[in-house]
Amino acid sequence: MGENLALAGEIIPKWIPYKLYMSGIKKRAPKPMVLTYSVTNMCQSRCKTCNLWQIYKKNPKLKEQELKLDEIEKIFKSIRHLYFFNISGGEPFLRKDLPEIVGLACKYLTPGVIHTPTNGLMPKRIEENTRRILDIMIDSKSKAPFTIKPSFDGLYGEHDRIRGVPGNFRKVMDTIKRLQALQKEYSNLHVGLGTVISVFNYDKIPEIADFVQKLNVDTYINEIAEERYELLTVGKGITPDAKKYNKAIEYFSKKIKEDMRNKRRLARFMLAFRLVYYKLVVDILRTKTQVIPCYAGVSNFHMTPYGDIWPCCILGYTKIMGSLRKTGYDFWKVWHSDKAYEIRRSIRNKNCACPFANQAYNNILMDVPSMMKVIKNLIFN
Repeated sequence: MGENLALAGEIIPKWIPYKLYMSGIKKRAPKPMVLTYSVTNMCQSRCKTCNLWQIYKKNPKLKEQELKLDEIEKIFKSIRHLYFFNISGGEPFLRKDLPEIVGLACKYLTPGVIHTPTNGLMPKRIEENTRRILDIMIDSKSKAPFTIKPSFDGLYGEHDRIRGVPGNFRKVMDTIKRLQALQKEYSNLHVGLGTVISVFNYDKIPEIADFVQKLNVDTYINEIAEERYELLTVGKGITPDAKKYNKAIEYFSKKIKEDMRNKRRLARFMLAFRLVYYKLVVDILRTKTQVIPCYAGVSNFHMTPYGDIWPCCILGYTKIMGSLRKTGYDFWKVWHSDKAYEIRRSIRNKNCACPFANQAYNNILMDVPSMMKVIKNLIFN
């Protein structure tokens, strides 16, 4: 328990500049803590909860406009240190230079945590490139945990149906096996699983959770399916209502509490956060407003495959803070632009509300009552 509280003590003081900005005392937006970078919009999945794959089907030439390594280096060099580097997609492992991207992040961003999801459809490539990533991290003397989270939305054919690819479940299981074998060589590799709870599987969560528990992964988490501009899912009706979601996560949360004491330091701390997040989602779905202040575009930001900066992927194309290509890859010209401050005011005035997980963790971190709940989870579970 002591080491988990120590981790909380390392992170909590970092929110002071953000609190001062949100209160109006500090006029200039502080340096962000978290970068979520969608390295590509390419994806082989055809998920019922995501239509991102349609982008390149409609406009194949757009793929050629994704940032190249030399551009990424300029951007990371401009940003400098961040606490959390969150990779996103598309399917990140479809970029053959993903290890080199992580290498640039280690060199310039020096993150404390690096994370990537995957659809698990390429077990061999995922294994090989994860090994390359971990070796690059060793060479760069990075001590950051590298967390990888294959998607797991159902059992057997149900997973294949939701993800839209026959044989996906079998490949995910192969991916998990390969990654867990790598853990015997690399102590900083954390392997988890993630379920998107949607109208297609909310009633199957207990059996999914029981199955996953036997796989002995470091973390098992869920996120609610959201209607995002980024994923082309606005108006698709994929999000379960508050009652259905609450029923799904009651059993899930019980399993987490039973298993928390057996987890490693980072995994335990993340799960303590998750327990608070799950209850927050129910409140947001019920009230349809920001239950706690949102720090999107303040403590964190999203970068598209083309170098555009968003406050978050939920607002996506509707709230573009600026283009890094247009500023000569100078991040700070975008971060402190008039447009960026206009978007921050809109978010602070509660003109939007969502249960987006990556954003919610930052919001929980910045909210004292919520952090007290996280610490309570660390002490009593």
